[in-house]
Amino acid sequence: MTDIGSKLGALAGVCIAGALLPGITLGAEDVDVLLSLVVAAFVVILLTQLVHVGPSARVPVPALLTFGLAGFVQDSLIWWLLSWLGGKFAELEVEGFGTILLAGLITRVSILAFSLIGTEPTTD
Repeated sequence: MTDIGSKLGALAGVCIAGALLPGITLGAEDVDVLLSLVVAAFVVILLTQLVHVGPSARVPVPALLTFGLAGFVQDSLIWWLLSWLGGKFAELEVEGFGTILLAGLITRVSILAFSLIGTEPTTD
């Protein structure tokens, strides 16, 4: 997994989840929205880099699904943490277990998609 690709994927996943999911409230003012996205992206990027779950190159589909499932669990736990931390550092509010799971799924799919950009295909 390319380092910059996973970071961009995490940033994109946080922005997409924040924009699409009705259970995620980022704040009323533009500054609050920006601060909430920065805090959420920082936490997701930091924790996904500390506990790396993902392939280092292109892998077969079963391995990619396994990495995806493990990463989905990781990202869902990070969003659960954000639901608790959000009100303490920013105007971020994450409501409901379903929202946490969907945000984790969106984040993991974007991380996997961005991390595979620019990698060389395997020759088996």
